[in-house]
Amino acid sequence: MAKARPSVQAPNVDPIRLSGLDDGSPDDLRGGADLEGLSFADLETGGLDLAGATLFSCEFAGVSAAEADLTALRLRESRLARTGIPVLRAARSDWRDVVVEDCRFGSCELYDATWRSVQVRNCRLDYANLRGADLVDVAFADCTIEELDLAGARVTRAAFAGCRIGHLDVQHAELSHVDLRGAQIASVAGVLDLRGATVDEGQLTLLAPLLAAGLGLRVEE
Repeated sequence: MAKARPSVQAPNVDPIRLSGLDDGSPDDLRGGADLEGLSFADLETGGLDLAGATLFSCEFAGVSAAEADLTALRLRESRLARTGIPVLRAARSDWRDVVVEDCRFGSCELYDATWRSVQVRNCRLDYANLRGADLVDVAFADCTIEELDLAGARVTRAAFAGCRIGHLDVQHAELSHVDLRGAQIASVAGVLDLRGATVDEGQLTLLAPLLAAGLGLRVEE
């Protein structure tokens, strides 16, 4: 007998392989740059400007910046590790085949961004503004996100294994195969727009009062 197809499709993320990278110079990091095959390690800077740049097969490890402008950045087959940025501006950026791990970000402006095959592991984000973003095959794992704003976003095949989310906003979002099982979520805005997501029984119990309120149901003994 054929096996039943899983009701929730997992994100389809491919491993990235970075080898033979050349050492990059801080002078390479400028708006509009076109960079390929470079490694930037143990870099500390007040401000990082990569607005409109294209990065292919690059790695950032141990990078610290007070703020970074990644507006309209194109990031391909790259890795960010042990990177700390309190203020990250990356609206309309395009991320494909990217791994982000062991990073700490404060306020992240990622609205209208496009993510394809992106893995975010063991990271802390204070506020992730992904409003209107287009996310396909995105896997969050063991992350702490104080506020995740997906209002108006289109999210297909995403998972949040082992994550802690303080507040989740999905108002007017379009969700398909979004797996929230295993995530701790303190509060949700737009609970009726969770259609297309999968939760476990414990999460459903916590969501029940919000669902009832959203449907205009009165619950009485």
